[in-house]
Amino acid sequence: MMALPFFGIFLACILAWMHARLPAVWVVVATIVLTLVLFRIHASDAINIDL
Repeated sequence: MMALPFFGIFLACILAWMHARLPAVWVVVATIVLTLVLFRIHASDAINIDL
């Protein structure tokens, strides 16, 4: 699940390397939004600790 942001940035790098600047920017924006959503899901999970 946390590999998705890395794949997004990798795709953006490939697009930028192929001179597709606008799609690369959109992929970066989508990756940032995805990272924030994943953080929101992760940060709101209850901690299950048995002591």
